[in-house]
Amino acid sequence: MRRTTTVPAILASLLLSPAPQAADDKIETLIVSANRLEQRSPALNSLSVISGDEINHVASTHINELLNRAPGVWVSRGNGQEHLTAIRSGVLTGPGSCGAFYMAEDGIPLRAPGFCNVNQLFDANTEQAARIEVIRGPGTAVHGSNALNGVINVISRAPTETPSTRINLEGGPHDYSRVKLQHSQGNASHRIGINANGAHDGGYKDDSGFDQQKLQARYDYSGSVWSAQSLLSASNLNQETAGFVQGLDAYKVSSLKKSNPNPEAYRDSSSARFYSRWEREGSQNTHFVVTPYLRYTDMAFLQHFLPGTPLEENGQKSAGLQTIFFSDVGEHTRLHNGFDIDYTEAYLRETQKGPSTSAFPGGPVIFPTGKHYDFEVDALNTAWFAGGEWNPKPERELTAGVRYEIQRYAYDNKMLDGNTAANGVPCPGSCRFSRPADDTNSFYNWSGYIGAREDLSDNVAAVLHVSHGFRAPQASEMYRLQASQLDVNLDSEEVRNYEAGLRGNWTQFNAAITIYRLAKNNIILQNSNRENFSGGKTLRRGLELELDWRILENVSLGFQGSYSKTQFDNNVLGVEGNEVDTAPRQMASAQLRWQPFSKTNTELEWVHVGEHFINATNTAVYPGHNLLNLRVAQEITPQLSVSLRVINLSDEDYAERADFAFGNFRYFIGEPRSAYVGISAEF
Repeated sequence: MRRTTTVPAILASLLLSPAPQAADDKIETLIVSANRLEQRSPALNSLSVISGDEINHVASTHINELLNRAPGVWVSRGNGQEHLTAIRSGVLTGPGSCGAFYMAEDGIPLRAPGFCNVNQLFDANTEQAARIEVIRGPGTAVHGSNALNGVINVISRAPTETPSTRINLEGGPHDYSRVKLQHSQGNASHRIGINANGAHDGGYKDDSGFDQQKLQARYDYSGSVWSAQSLLSASNLNQETAGFVQGLDAYKVSSLKKSNPNPEAYRDSSSARFYSRWEREGSQNTHFVVTPYLRYTDMAFLQHFLPGTPLEENGQKSAGLQTIFFSDVGEHTRLHNGFDIDYTEAYLRETQKGPSTSAFPGGPVIFPTGKHYDFEVDALNTAWFAGGEWNPKPERELTAGVRYEIQRYAYDNKMLDGNTAANGVPCPGSCRFSRPADDTNSFYNWSGYIGAREDLSDNVAAVLHVSHGFRAPQASEMYRLQASQLDVNLDSEEVRNYEAGLRGNWTQFNAAITIYRLAKNNIILQNSNRENFSGGKTLRRGLELELDWRILENVSLGFQGSYSKTQFDNNVLGVEGNEVDTAPRQMASAQLRWQPFSKTNTELEWVHVGEHFINATNTAVYPGHNLLNLRVAQEITPQLSVSLRVINLSDEDYAERADFAFGNFRYFIGEPRSAYVGISAEF
């Protein structure tokens, strides 16, 4: 009931409240995700920005602690640093479902187009970012494939001219420890910054835990003609992984909370990325940006969720180029266009070292000992895009953009074609794994958007946005086939998004409210015969609300919430009209901030995940949960501060993720009350 009364009240306040002051830039936000150029621009699509100050204060041990502050976003926490993402969707779990999200660092995708990984955000240094920008719904023309449901862009910290060194030490339960180092120095022309962190977690669950290291080195140059921004990023993760715990309400059973049914599971992952962005102003109000980049990833993990626990190894080497050219045409119009190219060489191997096994006790052997897959894919992604903004009046803006993209795969199978064991011997029950013959495949797609903004007053704007997004089939969906499927005919997934909203900004109160309708077609899925095909449809309708209210000089309240309903829109994925599983109708978070003294900052946070179905037939339910988190920071001197964080303050029994599969309730169990202390010193 609370939500239905809040929305009309906010709408009324946005439209009817008198403006205490006029401010032309009050409804603008500093962003780069819209068109790769940092600028103050009104957000015509649904954009949330998590600031650097917020990132430092939250001091997250997992990315979901940050991204629950964007409405309509849920990064579901797995074990260790693993995660699954939902942006205007249910939590997506299929082999290529991660292709619905454009995950980037300074605008450059963390993984190559067509080679997503569900856990790819753990490659980014979110712990020391300048900010994180989140677009909900399809991205703009600069994004292309994978910007289907949303964009998460991690912005690196710019070095400063003033020499500065900061070190932060943290400790917590289960032998948790972390060190973070920042250094920056330079002059007006040359600046360099280093951000590094390393964490160790002994693990709440039995035989679990991780060690993770991240490094960023950034160099900024400002010349008379050209300016440049270059970034080297690297990460390494060594994780002992705990699997699902099974049984109805197992997350409430004390004897099961720390149990790990898969003590042998692990994940090792390393990544490195480099780019150098060069830009210059041209004659006649033009601006040019060109960004060459390199990308490398390598991963190995034990698939504890499969019989026989095979080992998967995969990796990518990429080189690419992003370009964009801006031109001001007259006083009220700015146009842009560009060309992108990304070339990738990737591999995937799967090997079972243990004995051949069946899918269930007494069943036929379908998981043979030895290699299951060994293939390489060379991929070329090319795209052209164009767009523009038109401001016929200061209070009015129209934007539009279009992108055309080609994704080409050249697949090379390194094993025998077919679904036999590696030595060519058929499995008694037909092997689970199928290897198609060498092939080339191409996908041709377009995306586009149109948006409008009208200022209703000095402080309130109405926005409309219509967009179309796509994602090409991922390489794993094309070539990692199963059972008797030796060929696949897949289409690109598409989404059409319609939204309208109000944005308001006053001296002590900011708010944004959006209603939307998002229809997804050609969803790639797997049938009961384990064959990949296109044809699923879903429909999501929802409302999102963000507000920030300074109640008193030293007290403020932040709120981020969403209400939505996601349904199957045909009978392919599930019963038409049923709700999509793992798609809560209600999600929310709120932060009450209090500064009792000038050097003391406290925050009490509430996080809500609503009740939701956990299977497509809508017969199994997770009841949802409410968590409280407390954060306190105390500045002792301008160079020294201490902090305390208490996560799950009320010691709630809950599941980070719940599902129902193979006749069993399965849970990733949330951790009990946990306290972390930190000390930070600047030199």
